[in-house]
Amino acid sequence: MAATTQHRSPKPTAHAPSGAHPGVTSPRARAAGQGPRVEGSRVIRKPKGRKQKQQRSRHTAATADKYELYQKAVQSADTDVEFHRRVYKKLRGREPLHFREDFCGTGLLSSAWIQQSARHTAEGFDIDPEPVAWGLARNFDPLEEAARRYTVHLKDVREPGQTPADVRVAQNFSYYCFKTRKLLLEYFRSAREHLAPDGLFIIDLYGGSESGDSMEETTRCRGFDYVWEQESYFPGTGEYNCSIHFRFPDGTELRRAFTYRWRQWSLTELRDLLEEAGFSRVISYFEGTAKNGSSGDGVFRPGLRGEHCAAWIAYLVALK
Repeated sequence: MAATTQHRSPKPTAHAPSGAHPGVTSPRARAAGQGPRVEGSRVIRKPKGRKQKQQRSRHTAATADKYELYQKAVQSADTDVEFHRRVYKKLRGREPLHFREDFCGTGLLSSAWIQQSARHTAEGFDIDPEPVAWGLARNFDPLEEAARRYTVHLKDVREPGQTPADVRVAQNFSYYCFKTRKLLLEYFRSAREHLAPDGLFIIDLYGGSESGDSMEETTRCRGFDYVWEQESYFPGTGEYNCSIHFRFPDGTELRRAFTYRWRQWSLTELRDLLEEAGFSRVISYFEGTAKNGSSGDGVFRPGLRGEHCAAWIAYLVALK
């Protein structure tokens, strides 16, 4: 596993503080027709106007779209979906078809999933209608008929879905919003209960000696800089406060585009909780080392102990 400082940050969704996720009890389905279905409270989407010619313009703090920048800087949906598919086929011997994305935000992973074939379907869960509406317009409307294979629920992630999932994920450390053992165990138990009989539950996590340091890390992207800030960490409580900023060539900055008030969980804590939740087996996947010897190679392989690095990313794959 590489000693890398390349951090993958959480999804751009605003979740209720301190792990409280109010459920939505009055379902309202989206009108029939093309496109994904929305279950839960209403998502308001801006009406489509006349198509305008796209003009090339530099990003600035005044004009930037934080969700677009986040997807460009942080997410790698095709790579993630390929990992999910590869691991499932290796462990279960068949193609996974139904996908569930918890804390889905803009639904980018689900969008990539359903594009694999006409048999692939997905559900997303999130309580914030803003990124959901953005994702429906940007990630699903262009898919036209294929988007009907996606259903998004404006509900608590502990609520059951319509179909038990072959693969269910909570990525970009989004479940860190559950700050107590009781709440996280409740979530893991519900995740297991609503999986298909041979389903997998996959989470990622972040650790290493630098993970608790107060620091800023800047990554150059096309037209802007992505800044991951670790503001504070308190070892007595596990409180972990982080933010994402975007900086632009004109000198402007979009500060705290996304903020996170979490508890940082260790790999061993998470593995123990998944086992206590009833999963039959939990496998750790660690990232390999690139040829330069100082960064990750983006390839995750199963391992038991891992390697102590300044900063690392891993997956935990839990089998029902």
